[in-house]
Amino acid sequence: MQVADAPPSALTRFATNPVSEEVITFPSLAPTLARIYHPIGIAHPSPIVVVHGAHHLGMDEPRLRRLARALASHGYLVLTPQVDELADYSITKNSAVVIGDAVHELARRSGAPRVGLLGLSFAGGMALIAACDPSVARPLSVVIAIGAHDDLRHVLDYYMTNRARAPDGSFFQLPAHEYGILVTAYDYTSAYFSPADVSTARAALRALLWEDLPQAHAEAAKLSPQGQARMAQLFARDTRSLMADTERGLAAVQPELDAASPHFYLSRLHVPVILLACATDNVVPPTETLWLAHDMPPGVLKDVLVTHAIGHVELDRSSVMARLRLIEWMKQMLGLRDTSSAERG
Repeated sequence: MQVADAPPSALTRFATNPVSEEVITFPSLAPTLARIYHPIGIAHPSPIVVVHGAHHLGMDEPRLRRLARALASHGYLVLTPQVDELADYSITKNSAVVIGDAVHELARRSGAPRVGLLGLSFAGGMALIAACDPSVARPLSVVIAIGAHDDLRHVLDYYMTNRARAPDGSFFQLPAHEYGILVTAYDYTSAYFSPADVSTARAALRALLWEDLPQAHAEAAKLSPQGQARMAQLFARDTRSLMADTERGLAAVQPELDAASPHFYLSRLHVPVILLACATDNVVPPTETLWLAHDMPPGVLKDVLVTHAIGHVELDRSSVMARLRLIEWMKQMLGLRDTSSAERG
């Protein structure tokens, strides 16, 4: 109820504690911002790193903040790092490095023997990659991936075709979210535009992703006639007309896509993992969670749930049974995280 931003009530306040917030900087590839949510009155809170997905608001994204405060209000020490590449809709291995450094920072600050790690959307995949590094895995108690990707190329292909294959050979078919092709074009702009247009095209696409339509049109007007025609296809989300250039552009950066895909690291994973996905997710299709479950080494996966009770990393309307199964999944998630007792001071 707290995560879903339900109106305050005696039930939402039951067994909760006040929360204070602090913005810090920690060392990573560059000095990196993070927000820490402190549970007031808890002597030894269980620490957990919670990482935002690909969204321009980063650690300030409202759904992330609700989740972090809800966890902190129930006795968890929560750190939410600002992962600049994810906030700029860029999916690269650098994000996994920042996430790993955030784990080390929270372990140092908390003094706890184990730290949990929860990644949302593409950050879920990046969290799994981070956990494959032995130095990051050492202090981890669990990795929780919600709406995560297994193979980035699979997701980008889904944005073109509206079709994603599951490990059993069946297909998930649903029109992809309109932002998918925009993210692809923003990250691989040179596949769609001439060198002279790339910088301006990225500015227009960034404005579109930020939902600033007037600015996007203003930037698009600066493009060459050919660039304007191509941008019109992107405005219209005309994936069919863009498919040949998309396939050519992605083929040219396949090593980068592999480097940002958990699929190619999971054989090294030894930290307990639980997975959650929306059954109708058209941002990262639920087949990716099924592939993650398929690719995990024996004994690593503790639970996997594909449910109608959530949307893409947010709660959704669903049946009572679906919600009860989600609550059971959350109970297991918190149980795996609670390796050290939290005591009220």
